[in-house]
Formats: sequence, structure tokens, C-alpha cells
Amino acid sequence: MLDLLALTDSGVYRGIVVLLTLYPIWLPLVLAAVFWEHWLDYVRANFIKEQGSVLLEIRLPIDIVKNPKAMEIFYTALYQTGTATYIETYIKGKVKPWFSIEMCSFGGQIKFFIWTWPKYRNLVETQLYGQFPSIEIIEAPDYTKNVHHDPVNLPLWGTNFKMVRDQAFPLKTYFDYGLHTDPKEEYKIDPMTSTIEFLGSAQKGEQIWIQILFQAHKKMGLKEGEIIHEPLWTKESRHEIEQMTNKLRGESEYPRPLTEGERDLVAAMERKVMKWPFEVMIRGFYIATKEANRINLMIAGLLGSFRQYSAPDGFNEIKVGKFTDYDYPWQDFRRQRRDMVEKKMLDAYKKRSYFNYPYENFRGKRYILSTEELATIFHFPGRVATTPTFDRIVSKKGEPPANLPI
Repeated sequence: MLDLLALTDSGVYRGIVVLLTLYPIWLPLVLAAVFWEHWLDYVRANFIKEQGSVLLEIRLPIDIVKNPKAMEIFYTALYQTGTATYIETYIKGKVKPWFSIEMCSFGGQIKFFIWTWPKYRNLVETQLYGQFPSIEIIEAPDYTKNVHHDPVNLPLWGTNFKMVRDQAFPLKTYFDYGLHTDPKEEYKIDPMTSTIEFLGSAQKGEQIWIQILFQAHKKMGLKEGEIIHEPLWTKESRHEIEQMTNKLRGESEYPRPLTEGERDLVAAMERKVMKWPFEVMIRGFYIATKEANRINLMIAGLLGSFRQYSAPDGFNEIKVGKFTDYDYPWQDFRRQRRDMVEKKMLDAYKKRSYFNYPYENFRGKRYILSTEELATIFHFPGRVATTPTFDRIVSKKGEPPANLPI
């Protein structure tokens, strides 16, 4: 009885009473918020479905003489913010366009793809032909459609990669490897060759998929469907640069000069802020038949295929984020959770979905990469990539479109 009296006199009890008394006010607001969220998911899903999709395979010639700067110009052209009105946002469900660049290995056979909405196909093709006239672009069937979740006969492992440090800190780019100076082919140090070699190491019955989803970063507000204002990332990053520079110099009356390595890092951070920014998510998948399965070995290779873009002197690093399996058996009774995650991650990969419903921010956190960083992790390598299973065309079957921009 005393406990009951104490409870009725407590602040918790009074709070519950107030909450129940005011439900005619807060309950409609909660229901309206839930309805509004589901409405936006619904109209956006319809808008995305109406756009359709097309997968383009990029076939490379024997010689690619241009450095990754040409690819950076291509990404700059894909900086599409998808400006919309209130009616387009809330009634038609218009969202920012996004793209997917993909590196895949099918039994060691390496292929490059670009996924886009059909309305941007001409932009993608003309910009690529403008920078690389000798390549060949063809529409390809979606290689993911024939892969279904079958943990017994077709085991798989997938992950969403993450950034270790704050997004103000850049990756080590082609600029840091000296590729911006157009060195002779025999002197090139192309960080992407490590990824190409790993993809080429796949054997019969194995598949390796690497998917890089990206969309233009812009200030988001009510017109874009965001009630909470999302500012540009540059303000936070410039503050981070200032804070780090002051820390490196010291707070004494006579601050020390920065070392050469510290100057390079600060210069790279400032260079990143000055380039066009994209929101990015990188996915990796290993899929194999039961007979060909080398999952432990290939997972290690997949995780190491991005290590060359980091450095122990302050640069950012791409590392494995959340993945499809669990560390301990008691975390996943009878494999139920893993099966669910594998199905969803595979479906998210097939739909190229991450920035919007149905897999918005699924098992990961988007991060900012500049055009320079994107051009480093995905560009068209020259002869320096000598992997035997990396097929190249001897001559191009067709000519670039006649309406290329001049």
C-alpha cells in the first residue's frame, strides 16, 4: 500500500497523467508525422520506378593514355542536384538522381559497368566518349538478376564499407601518387591496379562485385523534403581544417612550422573542399558456388583492395563496415538473422538502393567524397594494369555519337 501511495505521488505518475490528458493534442501530430513519412516513401518509390534503369558496360582499349583527371571531369558532369519545386517533391516524389559505378569479376573475367536512369544515358555516354574516344559503351543485361539467395549452393558475403575518420580528411588520391603529372607508362604507380589484380584472382565459380553509389551533395531543406535543415558539409570541414592546423602548430607564443607531411595533409584537405562533393556508399560482395567457395581468403582480399587509398599519416581510410554474418553463434540462432540480412543486402545491391526507400541508409552511413577521390578509386587504367583476365578491345566497333559537346 505504501509503495502504491509513493507511486501516485511520484513525478513519473504525474507525467503519465499529463501525457494521457493531452493525447488529443500530441496523438494527431504523431499520426500525421507517421503518415507523412510513409507518403513520401510511397511517392518517391513510384517516381524511382517510373525512371527505370539501364546498365552500360564499358569496354576499354589496350591503351588509355589519359590520367584520372579525365575521369574527374566526367564525374563533374554527373553532379546533378535534381532541383525540384514543392509540388514535385511532395506530390510527384522527385528525388536527386544517383549513379552506380561497378567493378565486377566473373571467374576472373573483369568488367566495368555504369548504372543510371535512362534519361541520363546520353549524358553518360557523351561525356565518356568526350574524354575517352576509343572506348566502347554497350547496353548490358543486369548481371545481378541471375543471382538468388541460396546459402547452401551459392554462399555469399557482403559488406558496406565505411570511412574511419571524419569526412573532412581525404583519401590518398591520384594526385598524391603523382598521376596528375602524366608520367610515362612504365613509371606510373596506379593505386587501382591492386583492386584489378584482386578481381583477376577470382576462379571459376566465383564472383566479386564492387558497387560505388554516388549522388550530388547539396544543402537540403524543406523544398527537398527535409524538415530538419541539412547544411553543406564544407562549413564543418573548414572548421576541422582550422582546428587541426592550430593543433599541429601548437598553442605556444611561437608556433612551430608544419612538417612536409602535415603540409601535404592540409593541402589535400583544402583541395577536397574545393572540389565537387558527392554522397557515397561503397558495397562489396563475394559470391561462389559450393564447390568453388574460398570465402575466408577472398574476404581478406576484398577488404585489402582499398587499403592503398589510406596512409598512416592522417589520411582517411576505407574499411569494412557492417557485413552479412555475425561474430558469435549465439548472436544468430539457426542463422535466421544472417539469412535476413543477406537477402536485404543482395536486394539493395540489385536495386542500387541506398539514398532512398526501400533501403535508405541501410546498414551504413553515407560519406562525402570529392570528384578527385571518386576518380582515384574508379577510373580506366592504362597498360600499367597487366592482369591477364582484364580483357581489352583491339579496336572499337562503333564511333562516338555525332552530337558530342565541343
